Amino acid sequence: MRTYREVFRTPEFTPLFLTSATQVAASTASGLALGTLVYAATGSPLLSALSMFGPSLAQVVGALALLSAADRLPPRAALSSLAVLFALGTAALALPGLPMAAVLAIVFGLGAVAALGGAVRYGLLTEILPKDGYLLGRSVINMSGGTMQIGGYAAGGFLVTALSARGTLLTAAALYLLAAAVARFGLGPRPARTGGRPSVAETWRGNARLWSSAPRRHVYYALWVPNGLIVGCESLFVPYAPRHAGLLFAVGSLGMLAGDLLTGRLLPPHRRERLAAPLRLLLAAPYLVFALHPPLPLALAAVALASIGFSATLPLQQRLMALTPDEMSGQALGLHSSGMLTMQGVSAALAGALAQPTSPAVAMAVMAAVSVAVTLTLAPGLRGDPVTPRQVTPAEGTLGEAAPEGRAP
Repeated sequence: MRTYREVFRTPEFTPLFLTSATQVAASTASGLALGTLVYAATGSPLLSALSMFGPSLAQVVGALALLSAADRLPPRAALSSLAVLFALGTAALALPGLPMAAVLAIVFGLGAVAALGGAVRYGLLTEILPKDGYLLGRSVINMSGGTMQIGGYAAGGFLVTALSARGTLLTAAALYLLAAAVARFGLGPRPARTGGRPSVAETWRGNARLWSSAPRRHVYYALWVPNGLIVGCESLFVPYAPRHAGLLFAVGSLGMLAGDLLTGRLLPPHRRERLAAPLRLLLAAPYLVFALHPPLPLALAAVALASIGFSATLPLQQRLMALTPDEMSGQALGLHSSGMLTMQGVSAALAGALAQPTSPAVAMAVMAAVSVAVTLTLAPGLRGDPVTPRQVTPAEGTLGEAAPEGRAP
């Protein structure tokens, strides 16, 4: 597959695309509304950041307990049921007088379940598209996410003003219900990718098998840490510029959109792989300017430029899939997604805690500097072509690796 037209001609890709895009719009609008609501009530950068990015922090719970279900549940039923659950949870956040402890409990609970949702969605993508179409399809979904974030933050800012933060949360709940309907009536019935009952023990065993390979570990570190630290910077947009936070988020989404178009569609494969590390550096370096407390136009330019670097995840995901057996694709992608989002939540908490005694601008510059250092440290372990894994039968206790095939020196 070489064009987006070919991707959309593939049966079931369009409803999966629409389900994902609608959920991104719902989560974007609800996150901005909740962050605004919490900051107005508490004046705390830390609580505001946790309310917006707390679901990411809770992904670690889902990664440790739920991911075995990703390959053991029928995808259509799982996706539609999870969207309904998110609709109910988002509506509950709009209840007046809800204590902060209850808000955080709901936010963290939904975050844990979201780990399973991402694993099911991207595992299904590997079934819908052929292997040579996965990166292009993931690029399309990423770009739709960026587009929906641009619209979601802009619309969310408008809705918060026009309807109030609670009204915006109810609107987001309705979008989740729409996503559930699209998944239920647009996707076809598919069996689970593997047999057995999902359990915490199976999740741990699968994660251990994935983690047993050093090349995969390097990919996971590169997917999780540099990215997460920069999302920690983004978590401070509301306290950094309360009146312009939606604009900062929107230009960041615009940069992500441009990066996914460049990396997923325009770059040839050999250049895509070579540019993965420079893109991770680009993700962090522009944020260093926040140490100088830049004026708004310069801050917007830095955020837009840096966000192009988020597209470094595409070649890293392709490398991860090349290192992973097909029957574990859902759990492998779920571990990537939940680990990355957990790191984003941890970074949001760290950034908020650092901003308390200093300032949001200083905290953003520090997080960016650490991200640069991590990228430089990980670079040697990501050189060369990935090793293609052999298939693993259910009876095998460990994940075996094949001999290198065409491995570059």
